[in-house]
Amino acid sequence: MREPPYLPFLSGPASLAPGLKPIPSEQMIAPDTEAGTWLPEKRRIMKAQREDVFVCNLPDAMLEDAAALVTRHLPQSEEDWPTPLEAASARVSDDLCLLQRGEDGLWRLEAASLVAPTFWLLAEKAGQPLGGLHDPVPDANPGLVSRIARMFDALRPGQVLERFNWTVQAGPARFTPNAAPLKALAAETADAGALDVLHLRVERQTISKLPSSGLLLFTIRIAVDPLCAALSSRERVEAFRAAWEGTDPALAAYKGWPAYDRLVRAALDRLS
Repeated sequence: MREPPYLPFLSGPASLAPGLKPIPSEQMIAPDTEAGTWLPEKRRIMKAQREDVFVCNLPDAMLEDAAALVTRHLPQSEEDWPTPLEAASARVSDDLCLLQRGEDGLWRLEAASLVAPTFWLLAEKAGQPLGGLHDPVPDANPGLVSRIARMFDALRPGQVLERFNWTVQAGPARFTPNAAPLKALAAETADAGALDVLHLRVERQTISKLPSSGLLLFTIRIAVDPLCAALSSRERVEAFRAAWEGTDPALAAYKGWPAYDRLVRAALDRLS
């Protein structure tokens, strides 16, 4: 098993706080740790299930700037994809989402190539304002949404912000618009199989603003690794236990953690 590229639980319990930090612009698309395991499957899904993973309410001209920014570190490609956003998304493990600020001041999801959704449907979120994207996150509205919107408004082209989300799931799947099959697998798994089925799922997100259009570009990279690979030392086991148990119950419920709590505790007991 590989060393997981991201271990955000080491920073403490999961939180609703944005947790955004500035990074150098050239690190927006980090070295692609997921390309070997995910990119071929991602490209297959992009072609076979386009209606599930792509949406666009913007002209191609507005997509080209985002595509160029995402692929600027890569050699030229002559592959034919229906739109510039899909052409860029097919070359990196990261999913790509574009938000546009409306005349009402609200940021809305207007285009996306999203092949590794963490338990939500792109069709249900397209065109929604920021508040709709975060429902039903506990306590997300209105304070959190307003705070994030102000940050988006203030972001300048050339700045890149980074944040991480994490959760656990049953099995290694990345195309997961629905959490029900994973929860069912967890329910069917005996405690003794906890370490075989539990996986750490991490979202690495970056946010930047395109200079010509003012669109916000979200990149979302999903890394999925066996939980036992992430908990390879006693220190990590105890850090994970503290993060798991220290997460606010309302947020844990939103993340679906009650479905995994039995297996997580069995895994931690085995590793302690």
